[in-house]
Amino acid sequence: MENIETLGAAAKSAAIYAASLKSAEKNSVLAEIAKRLRADVDSILEANAADIENAKKNGMSASLIDRLTLTKERIYGIADGVEKVISLPDPIGEVIGGGEFPNGLRIVKRRVPIGVIGIIFESRPNVTVDAAALCFKAGNAVILRGGSDAINSNKALTGLMRSALEAKGADKNCIQLVEDTSREVATAMMKLNRYIDLLIPRGGGGLIRAVINNATIPVIQTGEGNCHVYVDESADIDMAVNIVNNAKTQRPSVCNAIENILVHEKIAPQFFAKLDALWNGRVAIVGDSETAKLIPVEKLADDNDYATEFLDYKLSSKVVKDVDEAIAHINRFGTKHSECIVTSSLKNAEHFQQMVDAAAVYVNASTRFTDGFEFGLGAEIGISTQKLHARGPMGLEALTTYKYLVNGDGQIRG
Repeated sequence: MENIETLGAAAKSAAIYAASLKSAEKNSVLAEIAKRLRADVDSILEANAADIENAKKNGMSASLIDRLTLTKERIYGIADGVEKVISLPDPIGEVIGGGEFPNGLRIVKRRVPIGVIGIIFESRPNVTVDAAALCFKAGNAVILRGGSDAINSNKALTGLMRSALEAKGADKNCIQLVEDTSREVATAMMKLNRYIDLLIPRGGGGLIRAVINNATIPVIQTGEGNCHVYVDESADIDMAVNIVNNAKTQRPSVCNAIENILVHEKIAPQFFAKLDALWNGRVAIVGDSETAKLIPVEKLADDNDYATEFLDYKLSSKVVKDVDEAIAHINRFGTKHSECIVTSSLKNAEHFQQMVDAAAVYVNASTRFTDGFEFGLGAEIGISTQKLHARGPMGLEALTTYKYLVNGDGQIRG
């Protein structure tokens, strides 16, 4: 079993070093990482092919294999993402508050790195680079723990990044990978509060719950996306069908894809007729009895279906009487990720955005836009579905904290 304490101690030392780096030094390392990603495409693809072969042998679904798969275009996209991080302003050292007080104390509130960040994630090897690049740019050290299904890809990518650090004279332990993918080591990492300052799980509900239940380190919940589109009575039907189609089928295996559609009873016959004609059985639907009267359903939906993140060409459906019933359903079954209303009613749009409890609430746009790139943050560390200290797509600022710098000339408190 891998000695997670050794990794933690190395990361703690590296975090002190990383916090001292200037922006130009960090950007130089990131540029070297981007350069090596493009130069080493063939070796990365070879490692990824081994993971894909193992995934197929283990019966992994097509949508999950898609999440695991790297292509030359995807690797170049990852490199582009690293370069976007380079172009982002460095938040470290930013003064975000303070002033001079009547007693003469001068207090500065300054943004600083968090320290050591642990990332526990599943399948998607692009997370390996995205997470490392963002953590490093924000002056942190990072310990990465991916799943066994992507271990070969993750080893190749982490080795490349550590080589880039060494090539630039930086501490290679700013980026480390837990190569032992056993559950025992993962659990030990969740309790490594002596070294790790923040833990971020990225993956399905099972992973996130396991981390929350076992960790003794502060955790930011990310990723689980039981997302909805509500088609209001006043919706443009063609727009609604187009948004639902994009939000479900453009890439069904990601967290900002929808898993539920809620349709106003007055517009349901016309909407479902067009949606059924478009999909023609491509997407399996489980629905309530009213949906079943309008289109073929796989089965009648129950509460378990409405709470499920399918991550596949499948969703649940319900016909509702009004916007308030839709809001109540979303707040009951949603995971506070991304929710959408399609409507021509300004009143209903504003009411929906005010009352739905989610990190991103859309009017007349696909939920697929909940993404660090689309929100102008560069590569994202994840999408937080909680409220402290970060919410929604997490960029550089979410990987920082702050300290108060207090300067005086002999003041004492009476």
